[in-house]
Amino acid sequence: MTTTFRTIEGIYSGAPFHMVGDGFRVSNYFPSGNNFGQRFSPFLLLDYNAPYEFPPSHHTRGVGAHPHRGFETVSIAYEGFVEHHDNHGNHGIIGPGDVQWMTAGSGLLHKEYHEREFSKRGGMFHFIQLWVNLPREHKMHEPNYQELPKASMGRVTLPDSGGEVRIIAGDYKGVQGPAQTFTPIHLFDIAFNKGGIAEFELPATYNAAAIVLRGSAIINAEREADEGSFVMFNNTDGVIRIEGTTNETLVLVLGGEPINEPVFQYGPFVMNTKDEVVQAYADFQAGKMGSADF
Repeated sequence: MTTTFRTIEGIYSGAPFHMVGDGFRVSNYFPSGNNFGQRFSPFLLLDYNAPYEFPPSHHTRGVGAHPHRGFETVSIAYEGFVEHHDNHGNHGIIGPGDVQWMTAGSGLLHKEYHEREFSKRGGMFHFIQLWVNLPREHKMHEPNYQELPKASMGRVTLPDSGGEVRIIAGDYKGVQGPAQTFTPIHLFDIAFNKGGIAEFELPATYNAAAIVLRGSAIINAEREADEGSFVMFNNTDGVIRIEGTTNETLVLVLGGEPINEPVFQYGPFVMNTKDEVVQAYADFQAGKMGSADF
């Protein structure tokens, strides 16, 4: 039988690299790099810190205390170490293979920076941060923090020693990832050996994309995607097939059920209306999201 593939909408690049604080050198794939609007709901933002060597520093690099409301931040570590603090008492350090999933919900302040010992010795740094929207009914949820160590990830070995799928959220071949989500989300890291093939199918109503973080891949047996390529799929029935063309190919797959609600984003707040964002700023300035002294 002939395989029906989910069709490809386009292959995109990110925006030029820029610094976020002094610890994250990122390319923004959306919304500024590519204005997808709500096309890729529930995902709001993708900042990609491609492999970059930071020299040793006695100053701890990163981003100081800042607020969020109405969505979640997801940080995925490939190389290097990041430390997190927030004003709800959460603290964690993530390194290669670990993920941090923070629900800002009704509002908090947090700071992210290179773990102190990593900052002192310097080294290669490779990270992704995603922003994931929350539906209206959960935008004012109590803030939460999930630290997901690499040992907790679901894992599926690809056929013929083709590599491994690491499941962060959702499921692949019946294996569940550890992340707890408010809406259905699939997030897979796929490490390929040359010629390894991963196939999966998501509901046609779910938005889906893949970003090639290292090496290159052949998508749906026809389109080659080089390192740094962001592949957006159409909302059609069919299988997504990814083949690694090198022993070092690494691909992140993102999929999820769209949140079909209005989105109003300004700065660090993502709500449904302008009035709700104005209220978020008022609450932050009035100290209702807590102190920045933590």
